[in-house]
Amino acid sequence: MAVIRYKPGEVQLLARLMRAEAEEDGNTGMLLVGNVGVNRVKVRCLDFKNIDTITKMVYQRPGGFESTLKGYFYQRARDRDVRLAQRVIDGTRIDPASNALWFFKPPGNCPAKWFGQANSGRYKAHCFFIPTPAECPDVY
Repeated sequence: MAVIRYKPGEVQLLARLMRAEAEEDGNTGMLLVGNVGVNRVKVRCLDFKNIDTITKMVYQRPGGFESTLKGYFYQRARDRDVRLAQRVIDGTRIDPASNALWFFKPPGNCPAKWFGQANSGRYKAHCFFIPTPAECPDVY
């Protein structure tokens, strides 16, 4: 059962985003990026008050994903990518991204905070960041 509403084509869109942002981190890394995307659609707080579809989440400006500005995002989604995207839409949540709304790939260690948001952990190349429950209760 899906945790967010979506249109069939949006599964492909999320799959392409997950691949473009974290293919080098394997299936788990792609699932973590997918968690962040689904969380952004689920919540009504902070920078995501008006983000209520996967399409709006993927193309959000400002505050969206760097890969959508580059050519790699425009590769087609493979079957594996689509299966992973469907898993996160159906509710798969993995720490450190279970409650995360942001991630980035720093050149070194993860900072304790990023734009005022607490670090929830790192997986391979990416650091994940969460709001407080008071700022964004919908993500918890």
